[in-house]
Amino acid sequence: MGYERLITEDRRLVLLRLLEASEGYTANAYLLTAALPDFGHTVSHDRVCTELGWLAEQGLATVSHPGGVAVATLTTRGADVAGGRARVAGVKRPLPGV
Repeated sequence: MGYERLITEDRRLVLLRLLEASEGYTANAYLLTAALPDFGHTVSHDRVCTELGWLAEQGLATVSHPGGVAVATLTTRGADVAGGRARVAGVKRPLPGV
């Protein structure tokens, strides 16, 4: 497993957890981009939008674009993955108790 793959999988888990902690399980891409550095992921807004699209393709989030801004909402399946109750290839499995 390559280092870049590990980073990508961890970033996706962090995005799911950020959505899980957000009011209404929803956040826009700008807020998510600003929050990611606190978890060791400094990436571009475009990269966050790409990851949100990937999460949506997997059924882990939905993404809408009101006013041209990407807004993601966690799905039940996404909450299960964020909590370690389900697994999806491409998303890091959380450690117990973390």
